[in-house]
Amino acid sequence: MRKSWWKLLSVVLLAYAVIGGFLLPVPKIPQLQETIRNLYYHVCMWFAMMILFTTSVVYSIKYLRTLNAEYDIRAKEFAAVGLVMGLLGYATGAIWAAYTWADPNNPAYASFGSIAREPKLIGAAMAILVYFAYFILRDSVTDMDKRARVSAVYNIFAYAMLFPSIWIVPRLLPSLHPGQEGNPALNFNDIDARMRMVFYPAVIGWTLLGVWIATLRIRLHILSEKKWSNA
Repeated sequence: MRKSWWKLLSVVLLAYAVIGGFLLPVPKIPQLQETIRNLYYHVCMWFAMMILFTTSVVYSIKYLRTLNAEYDIRAKEFAAVGLVMGLLGYATGAIWAAYTWADPNNPAYASFGSIAREPKLIGAAMAILVYFAYFILRDSVTDMDKRARVSAVYNIFAYAMLFPSIWIVPRLLPSLHPGQEGNPALNFNDIDARMRMVFYPAVIGWTLLGVWIATLRIRLHILSEKKWSNA
């Protein structure tokens, strides 16, 4: 029970994020209105993705230093769950954009044109494709040791690509995303206090859920390898 407290915490925090996200009041921003509640899903999932990818690259570095196969397994599974979080974050963002920025009656649409030119959407798609390539690369190498080494090196490259594609380049270009005029930024002073009460617990909740899923996948992978080695 002592080892599972964080799993219970993840369930409690996500339940709070869902219930509190619907019940607690939010600021009435013209472009977003009630859709701003999607912040607790879209943005928080991306935060979880970044943390999971960071954990994955740490294990890749540990593998290159020790050549311990378990670190390669951990790097792979954390990257896999991080990619799922990224896809969910992208999907919720696309749905959000469809109800706000893609509406011709919305002033944001008239001022920006097409959301297809939104730099953060392009950068996010690039980051997801880079991590898809990570798994394609793994499957293309049959030798286990070589696959682990090549994957670890590529994982470091993929992680380095995250920052320019998601955080740096989009902030240098005109964007409808946070930090631009008319949108709430992720700066502490720019998030309404009522939203902070849900936002930060939601980030922790989604992250812990991702870690939970990754640890289950790691255990299954190790058990599967032991089964085949004993056969």
